[in-house]
Amino acid sequence: MVAVALVALVVGGAWVYATFINDAPEEFDVADLEDRLSETTSTAESSTTATPSTTVESDSEGTEASTPTTTPQAEGDQQQWTITEGSEVGYRVAEVLFGIDTEGVGRTEEVSGELSLAGTLITSANFTVDVASMQSDDNRRDGQFRGRIMETDTFPTASFALTNPVDLGVEAREGAAVTTTIEGQLTMHGVTNDVTVEVAAKIEGGRLGVIGSVPVIFADFGILDPSINAIKVQPEGLIEFVLIFSQQ
Repeated sequence: MVAVALVALVVGGAWVYATFINDAPEEFDVADLEDRLSETTSTAESSTTATPSTTVESDSEGTEASTPTTTPQAEGDQQQWTITEGSEVGYRVAEVLFGIDTEGVGRTEEVSGELSLAGTLITSANFTVDVASMQSDDNRRDGQFRGRIMETDTFPTASFALTNPVDLGVEAREGAAVTTTIEGQLTMHGVTNDVTVEVAAKIEGGRLGVIGSVPVIFADFGILDPSINAIKVQPEGLIEFVLIFSQQ
């Protein structure tokens, strides 16, 4: 009877945690991208005396269209964009805690990188993440993540590098927005694999925002099964990101 009571207590505790305590944030979406672009734009405007401006013209149908006051980049001219504040990268995994479905989510703002544009082409792009700085809503999960799972003492960073130029079909100017697929190499836990990523991008307030996610299978990166005892972690997860770039 005591054993049954203990099991009931443990399972009940797991249900309470999964239902009321676990504070895993929702997956990034376009609203997050727009919010971060707005936040970084407001911050930049409050800290500078002058910002690039645009003129608003009316097209033949009466719809307002934003037109840069500067001359658009000619084909072949290079634009360099660097990751700035508002950027965040994280992981998302499905967990089963004593039979109760829940999620583990960790995130960090410790990300750096840049991309190059020429006309309508992304010619290069890369970013690097400080894996050890990932934090979730549970210190015990974070300890397992940094230790036996990701071994951050040995593999402190993860990175992505574009492998093929991408034609966006639009030039990088205020108000431009596009959804596209990019190909690159993801290096994590000391292993590099080719990945295909669908991203959405938008330029607002002179900043470029990019949002996307990458599904990964842990074994493909030499990551051992994260499961322990009564906590079952699925063998695959998601890397999700919102990146905000400023032009150099």
